[in-house]
Amino acid sequence: MELLKAIFVSPFADMAGAPAFFAEVVLSGLLTGVMYSLVALGFVLIFKASGVFNFAQGSMVLFAALTLVGLMEHGAPVWLAFVLTLAVMTGLAWLIERLMLRPLVNQPDISLFMATLGLSYLLEGVGQLAWGSNVKRLDVGIPDQSFKVLGVLVNELELSAAGIAAVLVAVLAVFFQSTKVGRALRAVADDHQAAQSVGIPLNTIWLIVWSVAGIVALVAGVMWGAKSGVQFSLALIALKALPVLILGGFTSVPGAIVGGLIIGVGEKVAEVYWGPLAGGAIENWFAYMLALAFLLFRPQGLFGERIIERV
Repeated sequence: MELLKAIFVSPFADMAGAPAFFAEVVLSGLLTGVMYSLVALGFVLIFKASGVFNFAQGSMVLFAALTLVGLMEHGAPVWLAFVLTLAVMTGLAWLIERLMLRPLVNQPDISLFMATLGLSYLLEGVGQLAWGSNVKRLDVGIPDQSFKVLGVLVNELELSAAGIAAVLVAVLAVFFQSTKVGRALRAVADDHQAAQSVGIPLNTIWLIVWSVAGIVALVAGVMWGAKSGVQFSLALIALKALPVLILGGFTSVPGAIVGGLIIGVGEKVAEVYWGPLAGGAIENWFAYMLALAFLLFRPQGLFGERIIERV
């Protein structure tokens, strides 16, 4: 009984006694969740266009950040380095479509998944070969300072990331729902052969969606690189994006944002209020336990479509 009281009652008593601190923890979780969502958006884009989980998205985030900071270290101003990195990510999308996706058209999904797994290791190797493996500081002019609002500490970098993510979600939502290319993307995801039979250029669609995913990866790389430095552990944030996708749904752009917010807030609150009872490090595994619970009760996620197959 005392143990249950310590787990379920004490944290809420602490919340009531320090509302400003609780609000600060929740806000920090929300802003961290937005950072997770930026990575998850790239997964959603690829999955909507091909129906395949892109294991290389985390490596794309790392590769984009490494390219940006590498160009800046060689004297390029921020704006020029950003434009050149966009060109690099678009060129990468063209190479992926030409060398990896085109030969695998109409092949089993597991073949595409394994191809993205190989792409992940390739990007990490090329990034290390081109720019080195040392931790690099990324300064793109976004201040990483904190200020107080009504007694709540707010970080300017995380607030900027939230604003950028909101703009991205709005643009992508309009892109998928209101444009001809967006509707073609959904058709390709449903059935490659059917989409080709009605005249949808599969190769062009894949080039577009991988280019957009590369741009999203660049934005995520800038935010995470400015926050914690550009290092090879950035590729591992793909593992934290997986629970986000499970919660929000693999095909939902708004779901990626909502899932990220739930994960961000949940792990921060759990770490601060339940961490001392569990010996700490709850933040490392909380997201996966929450994702497991969703898989048991709602496997399609909050915004995913329930698939019913009749046989």
